[in-house]
Order: sequence, then structure tokens, then C-alpha cells
Amino acid sequence: MSEPPQLPAVHEAYLPREHALHRPRHGKRQLTALVSALLFFVTPTLLWVVGVRPSEIENHKLAGFPNLGEGFGFFTNLPKWATDQLSFRAGAINAANGISEGVFGEAAPLDQGSASNTGPIPAPPLQQPSAPNAGPSLPSGPGSSQAGYRKVVQGSDGWLYYGYDSEAKCTPTQDIDTTLKRVDELRAAVEASGRKFVFVVTPDKTTMVPQFLPASYPGKECSQAAAPNDWYKITTEGHSLDLRPQLAAEAARVGHPIYAPNDTHWRDEGGLVLTRTLADTIKPGTTNSWLSAPDGQYDAVADLPLLLGQTGVKSNTRYSLRPDGVTDRAGDFIANIDQPVHRSAPPIVGTIDQPTLVYGDSFSLASSRYLEAAFTNLTYLAYSTDKTPQSQAVNQFVNSHVVVLQAVERNVAGGLVPFTDEGFIAAVKSALAQHPIR
Repeated sequence: MSEPPQLPAVHEAYLPREHALHRPRHGKRQLTALVSALLFFVTPTLLWVVGVRPSEIENHKLAGFPNLGEGFGFFTNLPKWATDQLSFRAGAINAANGISEGVFGEAAPLDQGSASNTGPIPAPPLQQPSAPNAGPSLPSGPGSSQAGYRKVVQGSDGWLYYGYDSEAKCTPTQDIDTTLKRVDELRAAVEASGRKFVFVVTPDKTTMVPQFLPASYPGKECSQAAAPNDWYKITTEGHSLDLRPQLAAEAARVGHPIYAPNDTHWRDEGGLVLTRTLADTIKPGTTNSWLSAPDGQYDAVADLPLLLGQTGVKSNTRYSLRPDGVTDRAGDFIANIDQPVHRSAPPIVGTIDQPTLVYGDSFSLASSRYLEAAFTNLTYLAYSTDKTPQSQAVNQFVNSHVVVLQAVERNVAGGLVPFTDEGFIAAVKSALAQHPIR
């Protein structure tokens, strides 16, 4: 029996070039690559040791160091960690903007790409307020994947708009007829159990303050063509409360747009409009005794500059809210409702005393200071959260006598509304049927 073939006794790089196993060494190129890789991965750690910390300038939390237990995932996640930990990243972005504006007369195109690439925008940290009880600034909702759309649409006079406002209407992941049909199924399940159901769609900034939009931007034609039909269906087939007239009237009263130039949400005046409308819808005449007045200024982090790798401040007027005309019940803004958050207070004149669930999004957060002034037994929960199991979310419906379903226009138009999932609706229907209100 012949001996099996043996590998050469020398390194493959030293074999003659004609040999079938010859593999050249790349020498200087290999060494350069190894040194570069070492510097890339070690630099963040060295900077951390001497006290230099990276900042969260974009629309996600900084990536943590990967776990060795992830197997090959350790190596695929390592570059993301290293990139996020580069403490000079924000400076590089600002430098790119400065060069672009100086040479080409326009900002660097950092906002290119679908808003879908950002995912849901988390609540940015608040800046130090000039007065207590500063409120949050929280956009919501990812978009579908579509080339050509912008994360941020840059308008005139420094105004910024969330790109998904337009993208949602042009490339919905679920048609609006299906969405509203499912909302009606959810409404029927809630009302059949003896509970009250209120659906309210909060308008996009592009809907309420279109005058600063640029003459041309991706999705302009199709989104503007779809919006009137969407709103007609939302308010007729979906039976949503229509906040647009009240928001326009409030903007005229205060003399400025309700939405901030650099943020996708409304200012505090919008939160007051939502709160008043809900209270009078649930119990007509509730707000007859209400008094509200300006109560100082505060600043919060603006969300849209973050999508451009920049920072910005949103200035707000804080208001008092005295449901009985005497007692100021306005509270602190809530920062997160990924899990149920409950607020309670003794009932007084001008408040809603029934156990109420606000199943909403970041516009509920941006209104929370005033909602808890009007509702004495209130639970918040985000419909888009993955941190609350479905069974726990369903229990919040069971524990409530009033269910407020609040969703921003872009999510309804784009179909990004998990509460329309057939399995979720079936679970709510079954649980409420077993626990009706007598």
C-alpha cells in the first residue's frame, strides 16, 4: 500500500512559483492591513482609558462590545462596535458639513437614504431645562425600504421635516383600507365589552405646517396626492377624532406654528389640544371649568438634527392646567412607555375618573404632562414596543374602562400599526369578552 501524499516541508510561500500549492506572501500589504486593523479596534479602548467618551449623535444607542458567546457573530459585530466608539465621529460629520457648504454651497448629503434605515427614532436625552419639567422630543415610526427618499427633508428658513411623512404615503406596507378595517374590528371588540373606545390620529408636521417645505423633494407628488384621501378615510371609515381644525386655531391664537422647526412633534400647545379634545369626547363638558396659562420656558433636544448627525434645541412654552380652575395638575413628561406606565391622582372637578388606557406613540409622550392632569387613573403603553409581551398589553385593555388609541398620521398611512395584527385583535376580543364591564 503506497504512502499518502505528504504536504511540503516548507511554507507554501517558499515553494517554487510553478508548484500547485504555491501561495505568495503579500508582505508589506499584509503588514499594513494588520496594523490598520489593530489601530481601528484598539483606538476606541485607548481613548476610553484616558477619559474620551463617544456621544450618541445618531438615531441609535452606541453598540456594545460583542459577546464571545455569539460565535462568528463576535467578528461580524466587532466593526460596528469600533465605528460607534470613535469619539471624533461627530467632529468628522461637522467637518464634512463645513467643507460641503464652503465648497459647494450646500450641506453634506447626510440625510440621503430612506427613513426606513433609521428605524423608530428613540427619545433623545433632554438638555438642561431653563425651568423644571422639561418635555421630551420623540419621533416615531420607521419607513419602508425605498431608494431616493430622505431621512430628513430640508425646507426653507431652517425648517426640517421627517422624510417618512412623505414616504409612508407613497410606499405603505399595508393599505389604509385594511388598517382602518382592523381598527374598526378593535373598536367593536372594545365596545362590545361595555368599554369606550376613542381613535385619534395625530397629524404629521408636513400636514399642519407645509409652508416651509421645499419646492421639490422625494415623494412630494405621490404623498400630496394621497393625503386628502387618507384623511377622508381616517375620519369617516376610521371614525378618528380630527385634530386639524383645533391645531390650526391654536396656532393662530399663539401666533406661531404648533410644530417646532427642527422637530417632528408638536409643541406643548398641541398636547393641550389633544388633552382637551379627548376629555370632552369621553365626557362632554369636562373642560368647561379648565384654566390654563403659560408657566415658563424650557428647552429639549430636537430630534431631526440627530438624523443628520447634528444637534439642535427645541424651545417650548410650558403651561399649567387647572381642571377645577384652581389646582394645577400638570405633571412631568414621561420619557418612555415601552412598558406600562400608570399615573393616578385624587379626582377633582374637570377630570376623567374612569380607568383609561392611552395606547399610543411618541405624541402621547409629548402630551403626557397634560394628559395626567385631566385623567386621574391613566395607563400609558406604546403600541410599537417589543418590551411588553402581548398578554401584558391585552391585560391593559382588560383593566381599563376607556381605551384611547392614538397613532401618528405617518404610521397609519404607512401601515406601521401593530395593533392591526389579526392575532392581537383576536386576543383582545377574547380577553374582553371574558371580562365585560357590567
